[in-house]
Amino acid sequence: MSSSTVPAAGAAAAMLLVGTSTAVSATIADYPVLSGQALRYALAAAILLAVVRHQRLPRVGLTPRDFLLLAALAATGLAGFNIFLVEATRHASPAMIGTVVGAIPVVLALAGPLTQRRRPAARTVGAAAVVTLGAAVAAGLGGGSLHGVLLSLGALAGEVAFSLLALPLLPKLGPLRVAAYPAALSVPMLLAASLALDGASSLRLPTSTEAAAFGYLGALVTATAFFLWYDALRRLGAERAGLFAGLVPVGALLTTLALGLGEVGPADVIGAVLVAAGVVIGLRGPVPAGGAGRGGPRARRLRREGVTDAAEARGSVRQAAIPCVQLGCPPGSGSRPSGPPSFG
Repeated sequence: MSSSTVPAAGAAAAMLLVGTSTAVSATIADYPVLSGQALRYALAAAILLAVVRHQRLPRVGLTPRDFLLLAALAATGLAGFNIFLVEATRHASPAMIGTVVGAIPVVLALAGPLTQRRRPAARTVGAAAVVTLGAAVAAGLGGGSLHGVLLSLGALAGEVAFSLLALPLLPKLGPLRVAAYPAALSVPMLLAASLALDGASSLRLPTSTEAAAFGYLGALVTATAFFLWYDALRRLGAERAGLFAGLVPVGALLTTLALGLGEVGPADVIGAVLVAAGVVIGLRGPVPAGGAGRGGPRARRLRREGVTDAAEARGSVRQAAIPCVQLGCPPGSGSRPSGPPSFG
């Protein structure tokens, strides 16, 4: 088994799970969007922090730079992403928003290496373009105004920040903490935005059906997927991990089929094949220098076992993986259509 097999499987599982959120979102369509996201992230943060405590990971002191990065990740990759996405649904179709946000593989393939002062690998960029094309074919192009396109680009920027701002934090904090801390920090941000945009009526208790849906989104489509994604991001690098973002519409398609909610069309099949082909092409290329993993052979072996750099410095304390629990797309609110499935 190659060293990239496990993180690749984790990245794929994370994105497929995100795709399943489309089936759940219909049950919370009448719940205020931003308040719902706050509930989802609060539950995910509680689960992840409980796992951190249970695993008795070594204490890691946060520097002012660490806190600023965590706060920026929460503000852009979580709260900001959702606000842009919600506003975009007022001016553009979900298909068009999904196509714009679906460009994340190409953006990460270009931006990931540049943040490390490396040239993007032509093979990875080409593979990312194939993945993005496949996602666009599966989702459909849709339509919308210029305002909607700009808001969708804001959501795309948030999705990019969700990964790139985590990269400098992962060696020190590890995927569990990087998943947990921004989720917790985003809760007050989203509640404040919900009050500002929707008023006090947005703060209501969910019904039993809505609570069950939020439980799934928080536990299965946030906590686990965040952990799996950040673990893969740390091991594969941004450009290779980003290829798996194209699996979100495939996950939505598989969920639709499994639950009998719709039929498969030619565009769905073609899109899924293109996504799969792009991922295979990208992963078969050589690992970029300075991309996934840092340090010598021992450091890379420890990271494969889940040991953070901070844990290694304190005696190679092992960080165990959390049980499968998981993210989802922001639900629609009343007359607002729900947005496309998304990782943030």
